[in-house]
Amino acid sequence: MVEFAMVLALLLLIIFGLIDFGRLAFHIVTAERSMQIAARVAAVRPPACAGVPSIHRRSASASSTPEFGTNCNAGSDICADVGTITCNGDSGNDTAWEIWRLVQGSLPVDADISALRFSYAFDPDLGFLGGPYVPMVTVELDNVTFEFISPLSALAALAGATATSTEIDADITLPSMSVSLPGEDLAMGETG
Repeated sequence: MVEFAMVLALLLLIIFGLIDFGRLAFHIVTAERSMQIAARVAAVRPPACAGVPSIHRRSASASSTPEFGTNCNAGSDICADVGTITCNGDSGNDTAWEIWRLVQGSLPVDADISALRFSYAFDPDLGFLGGPYVPMVTVELDNVTFEFISPLSALAALAGATATSTEIDADITLPSMSVSLPGEDLAMGETG
């Protein structure tokens, strides 16, 4: 009976550990795939951040006056460099909310939309003067915590482990994930 109790505790630790780590792997793999979809949606929808221009404007420091339709990479300072515009996900933004609905199912239950971060970076190799602004769009997922549901520390103690409960049952932060794609026309200000 004593041997059965020791073996049962070890067996339960292994089974529940496999279940919890399987859940963790599921969340990581599905979150990576959903981030690829999120980046694709962000590249074709209106910007999730305020202040992203709708067209490429002339650079104020241009040495000549390039004609509209000139590729931004045709020379230095053809199109104005607006830098990188970054914001966190906000449920008040239609694009961010649409992306959150796609990503949410792959994340732990307590994750929220603020875990998403959007970046729109100027790239001189994309777009032309006077045409739709075409940034490099990046969607990041950060600070999402995974919580174990099994009492792994209690099972480990029954199996003879000496680790404390905080060492085994500590929540794990999912790795940061980001996907970048060149924007398209960002739906030219329409709602997608």
